[in-house]
Amino acid sequence: MLLSITTTHQPATDLGYLLHKHPQKLQSFKLSFGKAHVFYPEATAGKCTAALLLDVDPIKLARGGKSRNFSFALQPYVNDRPYVASSFLSVALAQVYGSALNGRCQDQPQLVNQPLPLEAHLSAVSISGDGDLVQRLFVPLGYEIEATHLELDPQFPEWGQGQLYALTLKNQVSLQALLNHLYVLVPVLDGDKHYWVGEDEIDKLLKRGESWLETHPARQEIVNRSLKYRRQLTQQAMAQLLEDDADLSETDDSPEEKKEATLGLHQLRLQTVVETIKASGAQSVLDLGCGEGKLLRLLLQDLQFKQILGMDVSYRSLQNAQERLHLEELPARQRERIQLKHGSLMYRDEQLGGYDAAAVVEVIEHLDADRLKAFEKVLFQYAQPKMIVLTTPNSEYNVMWSELPAGQFRHPDHRFEWSRAAFQEWATNIAAENGYRVRFVNLGPEVAEVGSPSQMGVFER
Repeated sequence: MLLSITTTHQPATDLGYLLHKHPQKLQSFKLSFGKAHVFYPEATAGKCTAALLLDVDPIKLARGGKSRNFSFALQPYVNDRPYVASSFLSVALAQVYGSALNGRCQDQPQLVNQPLPLEAHLSAVSISGDGDLVQRLFVPLGYEIEATHLELDPQFPEWGQGQLYALTLKNQVSLQALLNHLYVLVPVLDGDKHYWVGEDEIDKLLKRGESWLETHPARQEIVNRSLKYRRQLTQQAMAQLLEDDADLSETDDSPEEKKEATLGLHQLRLQTVVETIKASGAQSVLDLGCGEGKLLRLLLQDLQFKQILGMDVSYRSLQNAQERLHLEELPARQRERIQLKHGSLMYRDEQLGGYDAAAVVEVIEHLDADRLKAFEKVLFQYAQPKMIVLTTPNSEYNVMWSELPAGQFRHPDHRFEWSRAAFQEWATNIAAENGYRVRFVNLGPEVAEVGSPSQMGVFER
């Protein structure tokens, strides 16, 4: 299987820096299923082409195929896997072009995010399904497409055409983006993966699809085919994508924080949550919907908290949290206290069990009714921490902001904003149903008749 990437960027040989592969060398790499070779058919200042040739070992495939389901007895020995672009290519991209795939280039860092004139050519791609699939996948990403339907065998034209295509993709895009598009979408075209698809595939899909998959018009089809139509996995992936699109986490310049800045409310809220949890004697804490790590920073500063887990559906926010907390620079003992997890609040996760306390700061108002119900089960029925500290806006206070039109929420992604009575009714019912008692705390300056801008429920078992 051959993948070639060509650029006419000046000087074109900068492609070698981005790929971390010298244009004047032939390099070979051992893979679990064979070998990969990288070479440059052309490398001039005006035009440069890097070729990745996969030499898939059919004997290894046959020996490793005993646990797979095959449609006929000889399929392990008679198939197109060594010759067409498939999930084998994704593995090779990760192992051979890993630095470029992750956007690392020390020699020419300014080129990493720079759109370049790139052309990728795949000599043979197996496209299962209709021929318009290529258009649905790549056109929304800005690609020009040349697809040639290949004959089954030129010696026997009467056999007609199969499902193989020679595919050329052209775009003005960064090399990292191109490689990530190929990593995700080539197996989607092929409709198969050569390995067992489990929950770890969701993380791979969301990581490589970051910044483009959540807005792709064919995202449901991409998710279904990538995860081989396994319903539980596809539902979980779509839930995370939809939440990531809405982005539950607050950022420094969110509309809500701008309104609250004059009150010092955001810092007060975080500090009150930490003090409440600390007073309970908790040593292990969950921060659900941790965003970019503002609460995590406060928790990490207090040595009482020996185990801290921050979880968020937004991979982008977790990356920001890791950078803001300088996790890689922390001493070993400090680093062992904290863990970041990419996950959804909609699905039961055994890793969330056994914690002393959980913080849910300004999260529930981003959930629609169905997701709120799912979240209630995940937290109150399954995770069941000894204490839950949960905050949400008080809608009655909105009248205090003259720039906020009547009936409008503080944040464009809020699905609801509760009054004090509505929040207390919900919290009291949830507590009674799940064996908790609950008390309420007002957060921020109180005003007669409308209360304080934010409200907190403290659930204890």
